[in-house]
Amino acid sequence: IASLKKEDLSDTRKMLAAARRSGLLRSGARAMSLKSSSGKAVWDGPRPAGYPHHIKTIASLKKEHIDGILDMAKDMKAAPQKYQKALSQKTLLMLFEKPSLRTRVSLETGMHQLGGQGMFYSLADSPLGKKETIQDSAKVISRMVDAVSMRVNSRLAVEEMAANATIPVINALDDYAHPCQMLADLLTIAEHKGKVQGLKMAFVGDCQNNMTYDLMRTAVVMGFHINVAGPKSADFEVEWGVVRECEELAKVPGAGSFTIGNNLAEAVEGVDIVYCDSWMSYGIASDERNERLKALMPFQVTAETMKLTASDSVFMNCLPAMRGEEQTADVIDGPKSVIFDQAENRLHAQKALLVSLINGFGWRP
Repeated sequence: IASLKKEDLSDTRKMLAAARRSGLLRSGARAMSLKSSSGKAVWDGPRPAGYPHHIKTIASLKKEHIDGILDMAKDMKAAPQKYQKALSQKTLLMLFEKPSLRTRVSLETGMHQLGGQGMFYSLADSPLGKKETIQDSAKVISRMVDAVSMRVNSRLAVEEMAANATIPVINALDDYAHPCQMLADLLTIAEHKGKVQGLKMAFVGDCQNNMTYDLMRTAVVMGFHINVAGPKSADFEVEWGVVRECEELAKVPGAGSFTIGNNLAEAVEGVDIVYCDSWMSYGIASDERNERLKALMPFQVTAETMKLTASDSVFMNCLPAMRGEEQTADVIDGPKSVIFDQAENRLHAQKALLVSLINGFGWRP
């Protein structure tokens, strides 16, 4: 403070007082930044309608929002140079409690390509809600960055962050949903099938996880059908709350549908897309492995399984994948597999999501 001249302090006090009188500077809002290369106050501009829009599950987005995001993602792939300054001077804080490859690389690279910055923060160093409440953390973060993504163990952390943040909160994976993966999957399906609405998908394996839940929501919101099939056991069944949620979402005109069963062959018969996820997700204890494999092996996707599907069907897995477990090597490495397109599309879909949340839905360069 001793390095500042008296007139500098006076100017700063006058600027703050004027901002308060005009309502631009208020509790919980990042209305004005006092940092710029020239020392001049910078007004960030008006916020888009509905700001901040939080993404807790894929159902946090309406179909028209998703359609717009996918259209922008396609344009970004075709003409990335148009978006090089879309998020200039914007910062995404990326909170990670769970390990990541695709999520971190795609978000950090995406922010760079859009002219902004992605900031990685490991919650192993400072766990959420321990030394400081999530409520306080949310209010601090909201005054420093433009959006926050969270890859965490519990949906409760995402809920509390969204309840207290004044910037967009993006669920980058928790135990209840994986909306970023859903957008990448929809982009991949549209590229390979030419459409999304009216298709049939089968998800087989462990049905008690975030991927199953958000794929069910995605099907209903986007107007396609999904068959979910897994072991008949309380350890592998879809949470009842998700079933009720999807039943409510299905009441909207043009909505999709879902079935839940325990037969692999019935689930994949004639479908356009077969989808599976790792059986040994992060957090599965090693002593559970043999029991899980025993229960899940009847739902392994093999070349014989794929013969039951439509002739032009595709195989999807959000990765990481284990050959010889949820699918055989000849399936995941075969001609129907689109897994690496899925992985790449995390980058494009998330870029479009970030631009939409920070600049507003419908924004175009």
